[in-house]
Amino acid sequence: MTVDDSGSGEDAQGADSGEDPLALRLEGLILGAERRYTPFQAARSAGVSMELASRFWRAMGFADIGQAKALTEADVLALRRLAGLVEAGLLSEAMAVQVARSTGQTTARLAEWQIDSFLEGLTEPPEPGMTRTEVTYPIVELLLPELEEFLVYVWRRQLAASAGRVVQAADDEEMVDRRLAVGFADLVGFTRLTRRMEEEELGELVEAFETTAADLVAANGGRLIKTLGDEVLYAADDAGTAAEIALRLIETMAHDETMPELRVGMAFGTVTTRMGDVFGTTVNLASRLTSIAPKDAVLVDTAFAEELIRTRDAPASEAEAADEAAAAEKEGEEPPVYRFGLQPMWQRPVRGLGVVEPWLLTRRAGAP
Repeated sequence: MTVDDSGSGEDAQGADSGEDPLALRLEGLILGAERRYTPFQAARSAGVSMELASRFWRAMGFADIGQAKALTEADVLALRRLAGLVEAGLLSEAMAVQVARSTGQTTARLAEWQIDSFLEGLTEPPEPGMTRTEVTYPIVELLLPELEEFLVYVWRRQLAASAGRVVQAADDEEMVDRRLAVGFADLVGFTRLTRRMEEEELGELVEAFETTAADLVAANGGRLIKTLGDEVLYAADDAGTAAEIALRLIETMAHDETMPELRVGMAFGTVTTRMGDVFGTTVNLASRLTSIAPKDAVLVDTAFAEELIRTRDAPASEAEAADEAAAAEKEGEEPPVYRFGLQPMWQRPVRGLGVVEPWLLTRRAGAP
């Protein structure tokens, strides 16, 4: 939207001028309403200022459209709902804009993924002579209600999980600044691969990596924060969960001959969470540890190692583990079983973070 309080949008050239007829039919099908309003008219019908309407529109990720008649009744309703939350005092204006931005950014990526990876494959012409456009409309018509219901279902599930984590937080500060384990998993030599592989082949490799990583993170109790092509960022509430994910990632990728080597860096500490992302020194440290990790190996920071020792997921040293085993055997008891091993590495300076002492994380023989 573009601010224009003159209200003369009715005389503007229609947004559908020169547009593909199928694109317009698909838009009508997906939106479930016809174009009726200019941005000025939509703002006036919703009872909001043109300035606020423009902020909401841009926050959702849509380009300015001047005063073209391109908006529908659904756009008016969306503006009215957001403005109503502000008027009722449930959200501040800034928070309402954040809601629009977070929703727009998340669903924009989802929509792009579905069109690129899903819809294109389904709309391949089934017989010679047919065009993609001849099969796209009926396919979308069939899929739209099912995908919409599934989207709402997943959103509710994710909302319930996130709300549960907030309720369990010790205090209000912990809701924003929390102690988490953060991990980066990075494909080794990815830049060289981009020069050797065809684009389609490279895209398939990235998709396979992201899919495998996302599945492993979710299955083992972590949360995938974001994917960056050759790198994934994840978080977990405790160090043991994050360590299990890291080693499973290494083990799984090592058994896939199509995948390059992987390296993982992790850190434990206070993390600022905002709009689904994580920030802070702990995140930066995990990223730096990833860059210096050996191939097919996991490096963790001292705080992460201390947390594993505290929770009895790893011994302070192999000598201590041996002493404990000997003492247990003498008493006729079962020795403690540790899942992970920790080996201190040479201290080294890390850009922007001073001198750190990395620890090499391994899975101990006989661990459950």
